[in-house]
This record gives sequence, structure tokens and C-alpha cells, in this order.
Amino acid sequence: MYTFDYQRPDEAQAAVAALSANGDAKFLAGGQSLLPTMRLRLAQPSALVDVTRIASMKTITLDGGKLTIGGAMCHAQVASNADVKRALPGLADLASRIGDRQVRERGTIGGSLANDDPAACYPAAVLALNATIVTDRRRIAADDFFIGMYETALEPDELITAVEFPLTERAGYEKFRNPASHFALVGVFVAKLADGVRVGVTGAAPSVFRPKELEAALSKDFSVASARSVTISADDLNDDMHASAEYRAHLIPVLAGRAIERAMSFSA
Repeated sequence: MYTFDYQRPDEAQAAVAALSANGDAKFLAGGQSLLPTMRLRLAQPSALVDVTRIASMKTITLDGGKLTIGGAMCHAQVASNADVKRALPGLADLASRIGDRQVRERGTIGGSLANDDPAACYPAAVLALNATIVTDRRRIAADDFFIGMYETALEPDELITAVEFPLTERAGYEKFRNPASHFALVGVFVAKLADGVRVGVTGAAPSVFRPKELEAALSKDFSVASARSVTISADDLNDDMHASAEYRAHLIPVLAGRAIERAMSFSA
């Protein structure tokens, strides 16, 4: 590791100002992705602006039909929060299975979304649940947030302060994980909303995406059989040492069926 400045502001605007003043600085949330790349010298920020102690980003609120999770809430807090477990049990279940215990105690929802790892779990939930990403300056719909591999709609100095989730009828997540990294080889989040079904798939492609043919089938018949009857094209899916594109295509409807089983297992 090399020398860098460390700042820990207590307000979101102060954090943004600190980053804007230094073009080589980076926000530090959980640090689960940033710090390993710094150790390998793949990233060399001159300063880290720690946002994990900003009180306004460390809250979870349930207000009517909306659940709001602060950007600095770690995975373990999301998994154990009573409001999340009651309002969106599928999201709490997802958070409880991210990485290992150490990662869940440090990694944050805002950091995960800003990094947009193509195999991360949260992007699938945010996309399927039609969430809104709230930053220090605007609100971004999930469909407009994820651009490509490690690429989002965020400006370089823009900070995710919260994520707003509308409540759903049913939601569940299942993943086939890499045994070493615990990242999703393929992960599928299924959400039954009042106006239809949305599905978010992670790990299978360069970026999280919605399989429209699967959504159409499940909107007509929200069942395991319906999910598994869909054929997903292997075109544009990842093909690497861990799994072929064809295998990932096969996994998507299988995992969608298992996600529905999980969704149905939660109390309505």
C-alpha cells in the first residue's frame, strides 16, 4: 500500500465537497472492492473520503408503501433489520447471503451499487424491485442506473445517500454462487408487483439485466413451472472458465423457479 490522505466527514455534502476538491480522491464505503484493488496498486487514489459515519446515511425507514435504506447501511444491518424483514423479506434474505460474515459486516448497499460488480447481488434486487437510487443531487430510476460492466449513471463525485424500494406482493432471490468468491455465477431476483413481474439477473452478463421473455411468462403465470418453461438465449452472456454462456442461460430459468419458491415461503 502507498500513502494517501484519509477524511471522515459527518455530512453528505461535506463528503461530496471533499471529493470534488480532489480529482484523485475516492469515496470509501465498505471498501470490500476498493481496498483490494489498492493493495494490488490497480487503484491509487490520493485520498479516501469515508462515508460510513454519516448519520443520515445510516438509517432504515418504512413509510407507507416505501422502504428507504441509507447508502451506508452494511449488508448485515439490512439482513437483520425488522422493517426490512417484515416489508421485503426477500431483500433481507438476499443481504444475509452476500459474501461471508466479514463482508456482510463491512460492505454497504451504496458501495455495492456504485461499484456495480457484474456478479454482485444487490443490483439484481434493485432492478427487479424497481427501486430508486437517491444521490446527493438527484433521484435515478433503477432502469436508468446500470449502464455496463462496473459502469453506472453516477457522476464521478456523486454520492448514493439512500435507496428507495416500493413494497411488492412477493419477492425472492436465488443464486448459484462461485464457491471461492461467493459472488453469483448467476443470480436471479424475482418480484411480483401490482402491475406485473420484474426479474433482475446478475452474474450472467457483463451487467445486470432484465430478461423480458421471463418477465412476460411470469406476469401471466407466477409459478415455478412457468419460469422453467422459458428458454433464455445464450447470446451476449458471459463465457469463461467458471461456466459457459449456454450453462448460464440454462441456470436463469432454473434459479428463477427457485426464487419463486423462496418468495412463496415468506409470509404474505
